Amino acid sequence: MAEVLLQIAGIHKRFGGLHALNDVTLSINKGEIYGLIGPNGAGKTTLFNVLTGLYQPDEGQFTFAGRDLFRQKPYVVVDTGIARTFQNIRLFGNMTALENVMVGRHVRTKGGVFGAVFRDPATRREEAAIRERASQLLDYVGIAKHRDEAARNLSYGDQRRLEIARALATDPKLLALDEPAAGMNGKETDDLKKLMEKVRRDGVTILLIEHDVKLMMDLCDRIAVLDYGKKIAEGVPEAVKNDPRVIEAYLGASPE
Repeated sequence: MAEVLLQIAGIHKRFGGLHALNDVTLSINKGEIYGLIGPNGAGKTTLFNVLTGLYQPDEGQFTFAGRDLFRQKPYVVVDTGIARTFQNIRLFGNMTALENVMVGRHVRTKGGVFGAVFRDPATRREEAAIRERASQLLDYVGIAKHRDEAARNLSYGDQRRLEIARALATDPKLLALDEPAAGMNGKETDDLKKLMEKVRRDGVTILLIEHDVKLMMDLCDRIAVLDYGKKIAEGVPEAVKNDPRVIEAYLGASPE
C-alpha cells in the first residue's frame, strides 16, 4: 500500500468575496509525480501558496510527513521538507549560479551569528561543504559549466534548472514546481521531463503545476483538476483526460 506523504482535507481560502479554494481534499503518495491542472484562475497557484505557507488557509487540515502544517510559516514548511519554484523566476540575478544554490543550502546549516562573525573552524568547514554541495547540484541539473556566471545571464531554460537546483539544496521530501516548462521549446521541455524523472528516481516526490497537457499526461502518476477553486476530478492520466467534466472545463477535447 502506498505511503501518504502529504494530505489536505477540506481546504478553503477566501480573498474577500472570492472563494479561491473551496473544500479541496487530496493526498500525495511518497515517490510519485502528482500533477495539478485546470484553467487560468482555477486556484492552482493559490493551493501551492497554501501548501508552502505563503497563504494561510481559512479552514481545513494539512499534514505532511506526519506533521501538522496547517497555518504554519514558510520557514517551518521548508524545514519540514517542502521546497518550491515559482511561476515567475525568482533568482538573485547579480549573484552567480553557485551562489544562488548556496543560498538555498543555508536552510540546512547549523552555524549562527557567532560563526558568521568570527569564522571559527566549524563554520569554515560548513561553508566549504555548502559550496561543494551546491556544485554537485549544478552538475546534477546539467548547468555546472555556468557555476560562476551571473544568474541573469543564463538562458531561460538554464534559469529554470537553476531554480530547481536551489530548491533541491534544501533537501526536500517534496519538490513543488509551478509551471517549470512555461516558455520552453520542445527540446528544453523534453530535457526538463528527464530531469524530473531523475529527481523522482532519487527519492524526491514531485508536485507539478503545468499547462502543457501532453507533458502532464506523459509524466504524472496521478492528476487532480481544479475548476473555480474546486477539485472536479482526480486519478491516473488516462481516466482524467477522458472525464467529461475535465473536457468541458479545461481540455475542450480529449488530448491525443
